[in-house]
Amino acid sequence: MPSPRVRLYARPDCHLCDEARRQLLDLRAGGLDFELEEIDIETDDRLLRSYLERIPVIELEGEIVSELHLDPDGLRSRLATLSA
Repeated sequence: MPSPRVRLYARPDCHLCDEARRQLLDLRAGGLDFELEEIDIETDDRLLRSYLERIPVIELEGEIVSELHLDPDGLRSRLATLSA
């Protein structure tokens, strides 16, 4: 079974995005199994309009699970339901 996909919608020079990225990498290093894909919202006008005021936005398998700040416990529980 493939690892669940977590998408981080972010942009360069965003300290909240940097913090969310660090937390996601720490969670994965700590044993959570997921594929991390980072999407730069500045490369797409539609994404920039949709997410600019909400980044970082974390999406798990197509569902937004966090905005502005990562909720590590919420992500853990969502990942657990996918593997159950």
